[in-house]
Amino acid sequence: MGGDRQSVKTYVPTEQKDVWRDHADELDMSLSEFVRTMVQAGRRGFAPTGSEGREEPPSEPADPGGSDLEKRVHAALESGPRSWDELVQAVVGDVEDELEETLDELQERNRIRYSGREGGYVLTDE
Repeated sequence: MGGDRQSVKTYVPTEQKDVWRDHADELDMSLSEFVRTMVQAGRRGFAPTGSEGREEPPSEPADPGGSDLEKRVHAALESGPRSWDELVQAVVGDVEDELEETLDELQERNRIRYSGREGGYVLTDE
């Protein structure tokens, strides 16, 4: 998408706007960027077409402050030069830690369980 933009207005209760603003702040996004991103995320899976039958152009992806991967590479290089293998390990290590924490949380909430019989993690029936 180019620089051609249009304004869209909506009215929501003050409490809702406050919640959205707080969430946008947590994600280091502007309120406009947050709303645009959430609307697009909610519309995924639908193949919208305009009234003339043309497909809607995609919204610009949200990338507040640069990509997370870019930030991790930058952090890894702050201590000095690193080889390719060292950078891969620094980045993969973060992902492995995040995955382990997420799996633990999902198991605590009984959303998934580990099943040796089934060969790994599986969704629960909940």
